[in-house]
Amino acid sequence: MNIFQYLSAYKKEAFLAPFFKLLEASFELVVPLVIAQIVDVGIAGNDVGYVVKMCLVLLAFGVVGLAFSITAQYFSAKAAVGFSVKLRRELFRKVQSFSYTELDTVGTGTIINRMTTDVNQVQSGVNLFLRLLLRSPFIVAGAMILAFVVDPGEAVIFTVAIPLLCVAVFAIMLASIPLYKKVQGRLDGVLNRTKDNLTGVRVLRAFRKERSEVEAFDGENEALMKMQLFVGRISALLNPLTYVIVNLAIVALIYFGAIRVEAGLLTQGGILALYNYMSQILVELVKFANMIISVAKALASKKRIEAIMNMQPSLERTEDDERREEDFIVFDDVSLTYKDAGGEAVKHVSFTAKKGETIGIIGGTGSGKSSLVNLIPHFYDATHGMVRIGGKDVKSYAPEELRERIGVVPQKAVLFLGTIRENLLWGKGDATEEELREALRRAQASDVVASKEKGLDEPVSQGGKNFSGGQRQRLTIARALVGDPEILILDDSASALDYATEAKLRAALKELPCTKFIVSQRTGSIRHADKIIVLSDGEMVGLGTHEELLASCEVYREIYESQYKKEAV
Repeated sequence: MNIFQYLSAYKKEAFLAPFFKLLEASFELVVPLVIAQIVDVGIAGNDVGYVVKMCLVLLAFGVVGLAFSITAQYFSAKAAVGFSVKLRRELFRKVQSFSYTELDTVGTGTIINRMTTDVNQVQSGVNLFLRLLLRSPFIVAGAMILAFVVDPGEAVIFTVAIPLLCVAVFAIMLASIPLYKKVQGRLDGVLNRTKDNLTGVRVLRAFRKERSEVEAFDGENEALMKMQLFVGRISALLNPLTYVIVNLAIVALIYFGAIRVEAGLLTQGGILALYNYMSQILVELVKFANMIISVAKALASKKRIEAIMNMQPSLERTEDDERREEDFIVFDDVSLTYKDAGGEAVKHVSFTAKKGETIGIIGGTGSGKSSLVNLIPHFYDATHGMVRIGGKDVKSYAPEELRERIGVVPQKAVLFLGTIRENLLWGKGDATEEELREALRRAQASDVVASKEKGLDEPVSQGGKNFSGGQRQRLTIARALVGDPEILILDDSASALDYATEAKLRAALKELPCTKFIVSQRTGSIRHADKIIVLSDGEMVGLGTHEELLASCEVYREIYESQYKKEAV
């Protein structure tokens, strides 16, 4: 797709901005001729009235030109800002449609950079493009034509100076554009490094890695700075080169102009007019070069944005609406391989779950527990086999329809900026006060709210950093319960709770009629589940009740025995 399609809503502004710029430029081109008349007629004839009258004309030109300039700026800014708002909205909507696979592959730092730096770069490029694309060539061409009108002999100097200026300007521009693209790539690296350090600052401090991370950041930042300085030095050649060429042209204009004035072939006002036209050409070529560089940056950012916009969500949708008479949830020989991964995260897992059952999932670190439960809400596509809910393949459900039935509490408890009430309403937008209180009671979070001065309206900082880990976990569980889901997935979401609180939570959840999947490292957390799935390196090595697995599954027995003395069971 081409992101400039979002500019189509601003066709009127995209036309009026350059139109008013051309009107402004027309007045600028007439000004040197008026100055020539002041010198040749007013000053030469000692006619003060004529000088005053023409000065008033210049003042009027300035006021009208300023009005046209402001109008053009208004329309170009309206088009550019409106375009960027639409683009950012569509980009955000696109990102929201991504599966976990795309988010894992692209990376959040890169996506943030696309939505901020790149969109701003495109906005700036559109703004400059609308204002200067026609104005600068119009001024250069107009100044050249009027120079021949003033004096064809002197205007020959323009035919030499302008090509030299164009060569200097566009040579620097062509050298700079590829480097600016590399700068944007380096910026991605710095942003990703910054994000990792800010999100993992507690881990860094715990392992005393501040110094090494500062050094690593300084290295990437230094590389970015050196590249920016290098391209900046090339761009900085623009002004000296162009000013040398223009000043040499002005010297030639004055020298040969003096000879022609003495010969009576040119007036003194004519020399001033030619001087002004040469200065206008210089200014406009420099502006045009800067516009081209800015547009080139914008085009580089455009490609980066389009790479995200053109990325298709990998989640498959099927039209198979066949309903099978079977258990509520069925995993049928399911395997999962992450994109670009060397091996399978889940290997040929098969099991069923009835409505209202509690399924415990346990295994060592990296055994595939989270990967398995992430297949239920269709966060990832099973690469082999089928996951069915209510007799239908999860791929045949619309994402909204499927996920309305499922409450998910992820491993990392995340709260959003706002209030406790606003966070809980994510589970159900029209939930009543009573429903919120009931969800908090079941999640053992009533005391969290009661301890806050403003209760449900207590502010939540970004990421919920003003709550402890256990408080965040209980509030995220409450948020999932507000929606009264048919399926509840708790992905190691009670790890920060003490044993007594966790026992109360298990007892409260047992009352719920929904099907529950509890992922845990503790055998005590799942020992009362109707079925327990034991995973090892992605394979299901055990399935049964606590007692059955103690007798038949060595992996489960080892986990249990290693924890038995530590757990209140």
